[in-house]
Amino acid sequence: MSWKYNADYPSIDDLRNKAKSKMPRFAFEYLDGGCNEDVNLFRNTEDIRNLELLPYYLKNFTEASLKTTLFGHTYDAPFGIAPVGLQGLIWPNAPEILAKAAFEHNIPFVLSTVSTSSIERIMEITEGNAWYQLYHPAESKITDDIINRAEAAGCKVLVILCDVPSFGFRPRDIRNGLAMPPKMSLRNMLQIVGRPEWALKTLFHGQPAFETMKPYMPKGLNMKQLGLYMNKTFSGRLNAERISSIRSKWKGKLVLKGVATEEDAQMAISLGLDGIIVSNHGGRQLDAGQSSIKPLVPIAEKYKDKITVMMDSGIRSGPDVARTIAAGADFTFLGRTFMYGVGALGNEGGNHTIGMLKTQLKQVMDQLGCERVEDLPKHLS
Repeated sequence: MSWKYNADYPSIDDLRNKAKSKMPRFAFEYLDGGCNEDVNLFRNTEDIRNLELLPYYLKNFTEASLKTTLFGHTYDAPFGIAPVGLQGLIWPNAPEILAKAAFEHNIPFVLSTVSTSSIERIMEITEGNAWYQLYHPAESKITDDIINRAEAAGCKVLVILCDVPSFGFRPRDIRNGLAMPPKMSLRNMLQIVGRPEWALKTLFHGQPAFETMKPYMPKGLNMKQLGLYMNKTFSGRLNAERISSIRSKWKGKLVLKGVATEEDAQMAISLGLDGIIVSNHGGRQLDAGQSSIKPLVPIAEKYKDKITVMMDSGIRSGPDVARTIAAGADFTFLGRTFMYGVGALGNEGGNHTIGMLKTQLKQVMDQLGCERVEDLPKHLS
């Protein structure tokens, strides 16, 4: 798909700044922030950008191709759209906007359990080419039913999440009333009034809700009851027994997201999973942990021939994608970057951001003299 260059927003920083000016503060801070003191939020990107790539200017070179084969499907770029919770709160109708753009550009879109569109709707938009990320519910009957729904809707890749055994401690969200249970303060209402486009679009699309979870939620919950219900429902911690149970039920590709150690990578292999995503949840869960690129390097070196190794967290741009793949990832995912794009440009945000990233990445590969994505590790300094 061709990308029409928008000279007003040639970088992720331009999109972020525009999105900030269009969203209520509570919505932007929910998207933009990490946990505790934001140490790992910034470390994620810093450590990626400390990597250096080597250009070979005199080698024979024709043209760089971004095509990447993953789980038997050849995508048009080596990056996808990471799962983000409450997308419709951040920008109205965001999951559908991004799923449609991902399908048109032939890259994967991953829907979160706590996003604001249903499995069925996103699979319809993407003709079954989206992935689904499952927060592990405490009740196995809910897990089983969601798995059955995903299969019936045509989903081929299920992602199970291991890095949210507890909700992250996020001071901004607590101040803004976006903790569990949530609340809507006078201050938040005034912020909405100051962002009329966001307010009108929200009015048009309706109040965002956890659409996938609706069949399992009691009717008529107030905000406090909803928060208590969500806390109780997602109190399940993944372990080998629970993963084995999911593996036995799910016939498609199964990916474990949130891997941060070689030990967990080895367990994923022993349990018969198809892929792992090295991730620290974008710095939103454990501020005292490592950046995601740190464990990626030894995990990829040790296990890349046994399992597909992917990464998210801290990746913001085309050069960041190149650095991460050079460090050993087979594939990458970006979350905040795409939400900034939608916040800035609405319905055009998905197409613009994907096109921008493709253009940036191809420029890096052309400069390096790298014709294939899988050859990027040869350029790591």
